[in-house]
Amino acid sequence: MTDMKDADVASPRLGEMGLENFAPYLMNRIIGRYNAAINSEMAALGLTTPQMRSLAVLSVVDGVLIRELAVYAVVQQSTLSRALDQLAQNGLIRRETDENDSRATRVFLTNTGREAYERLWPHMAAAYEAMFVGIEEDEKRAFVGTLQKMLRNIRKHDF
Repeated sequence: MTDMKDADVASPRLGEMGLENFAPYLMNRIIGRYNAAINSEMAALGLTTPQMRSLAVLSVVDGVLIRELAVYAVVQQSTLSRALDQLAQNGLIRRETDENDSRATRVFLTNTGREAYERLWPHMAAAYEAMFVGIEEDEKRAFVGTLQKMLRNIRKHDF
């Protein structure tokens, strides 16, 4: 692995490469636009971005541990805790103590939570498809494959 001193010498500075060539900047802009595209639908359901992300993750990985949900939803655990409190209060999720570890809690979608997610999903899917307008399917698959490799390179968890 290259140390930071060598990386500074080998890599161009941000001003040299420009924002339009800096992947983290582009990814943040894309996600910002994606979130903005579904914001009115989230608001109509009374959801915040952390709550929406939690429902989306739970629609795929129901019964996940809270600490894992924080990773999947890309939300700090303290922010997630407040989001889950509100989701539980609104009857969208339920929490259960883990069978194997009484200190851990699992989170499940309720029927009401699944209904809310199902109302939001068409808007999420439309925003997703809008990002790929004019991009061929093989190019899209290659791009997603590259993102998966990038995540494996930097992730701190096995999921």
